[in-house]
Amino acid sequence: MKSDPRRLSILSFHYDLPEERIAKKPTAVRDQSKLLVYLKGEILDTFFGSLDQFLVPGDVLIFNETKVINARILFQKESGSTIEIMCLEPYDVEETVMAFQQKKECRWHAMVGNAKRWKEPLLKKQVSYKDGEFEFCAEQVEKSIGKFVIRFSWNNDLTFSEVIDIVGKLPLPPYLNREADEDDQDRYQTVYAQARGSVAAPTAGLHFTPSILKNLEQKNIRHAFVTLHVGAGTFKPVKSDTMEDHEMHEEKIVVPLETLELVYSALQNKQRIIAVGTTSLRTIESLYWFGRQLMSNPSGELKPIGQWEPYDSVQSEMLPELLLEKLIGNLKMSHKNILLSSTQILIAPGYEFKIVKGLITNFHQPESTLLLLVSAFIGDDWKKVYDYALKNNYRFLSYGDSSLLLRE
Repeated sequence: MKSDPRRLSILSFHYDLPEERIAKKPTAVRDQSKLLVYLKGEILDTFFGSLDQFLVPGDVLIFNETKVINARILFQKESGSTIEIMCLEPYDVEETVMAFQQKKECRWHAMVGNAKRWKEPLLKKQVSYKDGEFEFCAEQVEKSIGKFVIRFSWNNDLTFSEVIDIVGKLPLPPYLNREADEDDQDRYQTVYAQARGSVAAPTAGLHFTPSILKNLEQKNIRHAFVTLHVGAGTFKPVKSDTMEDHEMHEEKIVVPLETLELVYSALQNKQRIIAVGTTSLRTIESLYWFGRQLMSNPSGELKPIGQWEPYDSVQSEMLPELLLEKLIGNLKMSHKNILLSSTQILIAPGYEFKIVKGLITNFHQPESTLLLLVSAFIGDDWKKVYDYALKNNYRFLSYGDSSLLLRE
């Protein structure tokens, strides 16, 4: 019988993380971070540059190619107080790419810091650009608990993509307790980042370099890309006593047809799918559940995957390659080359993995949904892994060291 994580207490996923173990800066060289390899209960110490030694020809790595945007926009009021707007996602443009191409004005879902001091209809700032300046404004359009819709406007012909690069700041994770500097503009992005839209980096990918990617390719270790724009909800603490009362954040995902075909081929040939990061894992595992939707309703549109959907399913197990084949056929029949939807999937102990056999990931915060995912992946051995990492000077969280977790 399938176990249900609704009654799980987040307190069962606590460990003591000393402040000094949180990496405040990245390593001098990306691939010189430490790598903990876990396989069949055994732990091995190495460094990230040797990753290819633990993979085999035919393995498929799935990368999240999202790119972090300068999502923090600060307005200084005459009174001296500062209003901070954190852009989360476009309000009324389905394609994030199109949202960044808008000119003159656009609307975004956002969080607002110091919102009680925002009394005026418009916040304004003069922004220096090239040999002149332009005016950038923000206006509240809608407001709900903890979330706003903000209309931005500016009086030149720049796209919003260009404007936010100028007026915004890179949003480092709150636990780093510092402002982003020039080095962060490079190091808080993966070397393969393409699709703008995240407010946090898919940090498992920060360790990769062009030379590592080349080594993997030469060893016939293939890779493909997905996009999941990481929202601020990734840092949302679990405050409820049990997971039943915790609402997972919903995030848009984009999966190219060529990625679906590569995953399908690997499954057919019994080759391993290895997710680079929890975002890639959540995206790839969501494909199984999208396929189940099509099996139930072949002509229907894909609905977002709810956080409890995997646990509420009472249907018999199906081969993931059969469901991938269904998804591929559906896209081709619709003359589409991407799967575009969203997922709210919660992966916690009790989840039965359908596609992913390996996970490359950093070390996560205590009592977080990311740690729940790791526990679901390797069971109670997460305690052994984290205890080992703490005792052997691994660096934790976004700029910390890495692990390769293999299920078989």
